[in-house]
Amino acid sequence: MKKTFILITTVLASVFATNTSFAQNDELVRVYRWYNPNDQNYVTVAEGEYQDGQMLNWNWKEKTLIFVAYRNPAPGRVAVNSWYNPDTKDYASISEDEFSDDQMIKMGYTNKHIQFYALIGRGANTVAIYRWYVPKNHDWVTIPEEANTDAYFKKGYRKKSFQYFGIARGSDANLYNQL
Repeated sequence: MKKTFILITTVLASVFATNTSFAQNDELVRVYRWYNPNDQNYVTVAEGEYQDGQMLNWNWKEKTLIFVAYRNPAPGRVAVNSWYNPDTKDYASISEDEFSDDQMIKMGYTNKHIQFYALIGRGANTVAIYRWYVPKNHDWVTIPEEANTDAYFKKGYRKKSFQYFGIARGSDANLYNQL
């Protein structure tokens, strides 16, 4: 009887512990950058926003993990929205405090939708996220502070401006309590 009780208690405890760790991870979302060689544009996409097969069919290549963000709003977070400009074929990820909807519409952007929520303050294990602009094809690219910015500078990207903070996490993040 004692062994059965201990076994059931152990199983229930492990199920509870597993569910709580998944709940914490379900709150986080990976954010990727894709490149379209035909249009020479970059797009920032949150995990689950589009399927990889869709992105590949639309000629997006070079999927790169750039940081991790949050799925849900909370104090200390800002909503990041995706906008599309049909004239320049540019996708831009803009936080809600950067430009008003009216300003974005006047610049020709449409199809606004929320992608994720980013941190507004630096904390442990965070990385500053910047937006760079290239006037040649009116493209904005999202780049974390530790990225190889020289490569983008050589491609003509200028006008670096701070956007928000992301979480710098690796695939082994569950081993560490980084948040």
